[in-house]
Order: sequence, then C-alpha cells, then structure tokens
Amino acid sequence: MRAYALRRVILAAPTLLGVTIILFALVRMLPGDAVQQILGEYPGYASDEDALRKELGLDKPIPQQYLSWVGHVVRLDLGESLQTKRPIVDELRMRAPVTFELGILAIFLGLCISIPIGVLSALKQDSLADYAARTLSVGMLAIPGFWLATLVITLPSIWWQWTPSPTYTRFTEDPVANLGHMFLPALILATALSGTLMRVTRTEMINVMRQDYIRTARAKGLSNYVVLIRHSLRNAFIPVITVIGLQVPVIIGGSVILENIFTIPGTGRYLLEAISKRDYPVIQGINLLLALVVIFTNIAVDLSYSIIDPRIRYSR
Repeated sequence: MRAYALRRVILAAPTLLGVTIILFALVRMLPGDAVQQILGEYPGYASDEDALRKELGLDKPIPQQYLSWVGHVVRLDLGESLQTKRPIVDELRMRAPVTFELGILAIFLGLCISIPIGVLSALKQDSLADYAARTLSVGMLAIPGFWLATLVITLPSIWWQWTPSPTYTRFTEDPVANLGHMFLPALILATALSGTLMRVTRTEMINVMRQDYIRTARAKGLSNYVVLIRHSLRNAFIPVITVIGLQVPVIIGGSVILENIFTIPGTGRYLLEAISKRDYPVIQGINLLLALVVIFTNIAVDLSYSIIDPRIRYSR
C-alpha cells in the first residue's frame, strides 16, 4: 500500500504542472489590468505606470513570469499580493483552516443527513417513505445554495427579527460561537451533497441486500442490526466514499459564495476579493492550493478502500 501511495503522489506531479500552466494562462486572460486597478484605487501609489509595472514584475515576457512564479512555488513561496504587499502564504495560513473547517463540517452534516435517509429508503423500497426520500433528494440537488442562503438570512429577519451573527469567531477562541456561526453555511453547503449521497446510498444498499452473502447471514440467524451494519452498509459504503471525493470541488466552489454571504474570512472570500482587484498572485496561489486539496483528496479516497474492505489489495 505504501508503494501504491508513493506512486500516486509521484504521478500527481504532471497533473500539478498542467494545473500551474492552465492557472497562469487563465488568470492573464481576465479582463482588466492589475496596474490600472491599483492606480485607480490608490492615485498616490505611483505616478508612473511603467515604473509600477516594473516594480510588480509585470513588464517581463509571459514565459519568464511563469517560470519565475513556478520557481517560487517550488520553494513554497507564493509571492506577495499586488494590492496589499502581504505574503500570500501568511494570508492562506490564517484563512485556509477556516475554509477547511467549513468543508469538513459540511461533509459531516451531509453524511449525517444522507446515510440514515438513504438506508431507510432502501429498506422501505417503493413505499411512501421511499418516495418522500427520493423527492427530498431531488429537491436538495435542485435548490441553488446561494438562493437558499439568501432566504436563510432574509426570511428570519422579517419573521422573527433574527439574523445570523456577522462577526466570525475562531474555533480556538470560542468553539461554541464558532460552530454557531459555521453551522448554517455548512448545512446549506451540505444540502446538494446530501441529495447525491442519499441516492447513491439507496441504490447501493438495494444492490447489496440482494447479494447471496446477505441471505446467508440472515439464514445463520444474525440479527437485522448486525446484517445491516456489519454486512450491508459496510459493503455499500465504498461508492459513497467515491462520491464524497468527487464532490470536494463542488464543496469548494460553494464555499466561495457562502463565505461572502455569511462574512466568513476564508479562502473563498479572499479569492473573490482578489478577482475583483485583478490580484494575479493571490488568484494563482489560492487556486493552486485548492487543486492540491482536490488531488490529494482523491488519493486519500483511493487508499481508504482497503480500510473499508480488507479484500481490496493494491498491486506493487
């Protein structure tokens, strides 16, 4: 398994190289110009556009800018913000844990919602409960997260004069206040994930419960609880884990919007601010970090298969 994991990490290098090329090219294709943006917002910053462009390193040819950026990335240096002159690594060190917390909490809530309902739907196949669960899953997939977040903020303020706290508190300072602020956006982020996981869980549970080893377990006199937990659910869980890995980019994309709506100081909010100001190094740094998260999440999902099902072995 170690050899397989090492091989997967090595094979991720060409993917990361391709990601850096695409990122660098797409960022340069954004409309507008960073220098003009800075001069427009800070008239006293520099009177000479050419001097400012040279100071920011934007006067060099594009290939030279790319090679310079990649060279710094290899040394774990993402550069400085064009706007604030602050090191991007320092900003991400503060903001990335906030986004990771939101994503992990959303996955946890999604599992808590989808697994029980999906199992119940499979056990009560073609019943009223099954139809209700399937309708609920379709509704969760169809409702846009930003629209639901807007309703969550607007309607309670009209009906009960209550709105979520706009002040973010870090988990290390006050865990209760932190979870209270993160719960609603995480729950909204979990809705689309729950809809997908619910349907996958139902389908896999129905397939597993029709297998011969399930009938054998019941014939041996095992209780329904043991058959459900130790045999059915465990064998149906591998596709669920796969879907979670595939949904990580969706969760990351959703966090960008929800962090702005709920005033959460994570990487998503930082990214939108950078895009609006044409802050190229920040945009590149954040997207590179998110790409790394997606790549290594998929590697972790592959490695988890052998833990869930010991029969799975990886070739050397």
